Amino acid sequence: MEEEEEAIGFLDKVLEDEDVFLLEECELGTPTSPGSGSPFLVAVKVEAGKGLEMRKLVLSGFLASEEIYINQLEALLLPMKPLKATATTSQPVLTIQQIETIFYKIQDIYEIHKEFYDNLCPKVQQWDSQVTMGHLFQKLASQLGVYKAFVDNYKVALETAEKCSQSNNQFQKISEELKVKGPKDSKDSHTSVTMEALLYKPIDRVTRSTLVLHDLLKHTPVDHPDYPLLQDALRISQNFLSSINEDIDPRRTAVTTPKGETRQLVKDGFLVEVSEGSRKLRHVFLFTDVLLCAKLKKTSVGKHQQYDCKWYIPLADLVFPSPEESEASPHVHPFPDHELEDMKMKISALKSEIQKEKANKAQSRAIERLKKKMFENEFLLLLNSPTIPFRIHNRNGKSYVFLLSSDYERSEWREAIQKLQKKDLQAFVLSSVELQVLTGSCFKLRTVHNIPVTSNKDDDESPGLYGFLHVIVHSAKGFKQSANLYCTLEVDSFGYFVSKAKTRVFRDTTEPKWDEEFEIELEGSQSLRILCYEKCYDKTKVNKDNNEIVDKIMGKGQIQLDPQTVETKNWHTDVIEMNGIKVEFSMKFTSRDMSLKRTPSKKQTGVFGVKISVVTKRERSKVPYIVRQCVEEVEKRGIEEVGIYRISGVATDIQALKAVFDANNKDILLMLSDMDINAIAGTLKLYFRELPEPLLTDRLYPAFMEGIVTSRPRVWSSKGLLQNDFFPPPLTFRVAEKEPINKMSLHNLATVFGPTLLRPSEVESKAHLTSAADIWSHDVMAQVQVLLYYLQHPPISFAELKRNTLYFSTDV
Repeated sequence: MEEEEEAIGFLDKVLEDEDVFLLEECELGTPTSPGSGSPFLVAVKVEAGKGLEMRKLVLSGFLASEEIYINQLEALLLPMKPLKATATTSQPVLTIQQIETIFYKIQDIYEIHKEFYDNLCPKVQQWDSQVTMGHLFQKLASQLGVYKAFVDNYKVALETAEKCSQSNNQFQKISEELKVKGPKDSKDSHTSVTMEALLYKPIDRVTRSTLVLHDLLKHTPVDHPDYPLLQDALRISQNFLSSINEDIDPRRTAVTTPKGETRQLVKDGFLVEVSEGSRKLRHVFLFTDVLLCAKLKKTSVGKHQQYDCKWYIPLADLVFPSPEESEASPHVHPFPDHELEDMKMKISALKSEIQKEKANKAQSRAIERLKKKMFENEFLLLLNSPTIPFRIHNRNGKSYVFLLSSDYERSEWREAIQKLQKKDLQAFVLSSVELQVLTGSCFKLRTVHNIPVTSNKDDDESPGLYGFLHVIVHSAKGFKQSANLYCTLEVDSFGYFVSKAKTRVFRDTTEPKWDEEFEIELEGSQSLRILCYEKCYDKTKVNKDNNEIVDKIMGKGQIQLDPQTVETKNWHTDVIEMNGIKVEFSMKFTSRDMSLKRTPSKKQTGVFGVKISVVTKRERSKVPYIVRQCVEEVEKRGIEEVGIYRISGVATDIQALKAVFDANNKDILLMLSDMDINAIAGTLKLYFRELPEPLLTDRLYPAFMEGIVTSRPRVWSSKGLLQNDFFPPPLTFRVAEKEPINKMSLHNLATVFGPTLLRPSEVESKAHLTSAADIWSHDVMAQVQVLLYYLQHPPISFAELKRNTLYFSTDV
């Protein structure tokens, strides 16, 4: 036991020092015990060596790994020539531009290292302690500009290769199994490696070469001719690494697998785990053969941070439970909506306060204190907002449940695991030493460094877009067989993704043509996601677990909402490629200022853009006909629709309804009965938004805000602000009663309708607000709180309301 503890302590030291022999050992295997997964044996030998013999050992190890690296570059270049040859034919596999993007600078890097290897090899094989080779390393370091060009293009190269694989089966086969020659003295003639893994090798190589230089210098006497040359090469390399540190993927090799192969980190991220009935934030690491769930240990300031392994499952033993098994597992209760809304309110208020303090040049300590409070609230929101369960099971033991905010993430994790499980994996049990090494490597291997909250972002990072994104989902191609297909749209808000719109189901087709337009509200959003599903109509397959989607995801894609691209008056058309499927869509963005600008209708005979008093007088009714008809239709067939009033309706349908209501067309009732329910809900929201003056008027707005600021909303009752008997109950309470089914609580409804029913006058907005983000921080969350209080304290009781036929009468 003592020996094992000493070994673990030694391994920690090796991991902290990032000793190059540990890294090289992962790739080459331990000569004394191949595939043992215990890299410290070589490190022990290194510590035991002395003087210039260590210099030879460092160079010999590096030369062997340089041979492997050159073979890897050769394997990457091998398909490039035939791909270029076909590019000019009538049936190209890839275009010339795609080839040049994927293989950018690989040929140059290969030639640099081939020349370096050919010059270094004889010097190491005919060893002389006084031999000089510092000039070779100096020349290698001076050519790092080629690596800079490669690094700048790396992400684009990966994305291009991924897109080409999805859209071209021939290229997919090529990229999944490239043959790498084994070393000269190796029994293996070649190994199969993916193109993605090989494209990462140059990035990994710069780090390793710098570590070698560090070790070589350590074992070179100061008076040796190589010393100043190696010093110069190390300086160049370190400066280069620090300059590109933010641009490269920090993924590195961990330790060898039980089969003696390289174990690499494939994916990692923060997930919420349900453990012992409570939610815990975990950092989950997916390696090539194991899923590891870890928690970052609390350490004192300045100490090296480490992860504590909570559990791990070898991928050979990992299975996904069936819908029936999921249903039998413990039910996951969602966090109360009103508490989530309170957190958002606090975050927005704190964000606003921080901006004020910065403008007043307050002390950094005061700002840091506010940032800490904001982080605490953001962390709670991150922890408690996800509701979609992601269940995994160890066939030899326990089951585990994570909660995700989107089906997109669940699909990503599931697909990544299933892709790895297609390989020949073996079950295993990690020894305590092996587990310590693997967990110890997580801190350096991780690609996601910070919890995804806005308080972790730099001040100059984009705050995202605030306003309305108009999206038209046109069509999709690439399906291999007919299916019932639909798309959903998601955008990010407060650090997690929310589903905002859903197209109709296009039945039994391989080329659906939706041509449906949606208006999506953005709250500091930076990304748009499109998910394509096949609708399941087989009720026997329905999983009743909370928020569990049983429809099959056919493809998914995400794009960044670049303000320069979307903030134009014209539509911007684009295509998202997903697993060989292409979805065509268009979008444009309208700022909140423009979208909520209330312009009175010039035509007073209609209802949109006309004062309520004019419409109700004309109709001889306290409640406009359009409100009664839309509410009745929603209560008749949309009361159990998930996200009713929140999910966007098709814009063209909404405009058609607007036209018939404005014209007082006799076919209104027939049209309503045939129309999608989300379009009817959207028409009602549009009616309120286009009122010349908000329902809860400009004149009353300052008094409403006073109640929020002073935390004394009861002042509204004393001032008679809650005496409007027109709005709350018919529109909301019946919907909220069905919250367990439709997921629309009073809080959700207040969020949807708050910014539409009350807002400051344009004069007041311009006087107090400076940016789109301010509009959200200062006003929108406050508007939600006002309306929420209003809905919770209706001027007449629900019982009285149900007896009041006026609200439900369709007579004009």
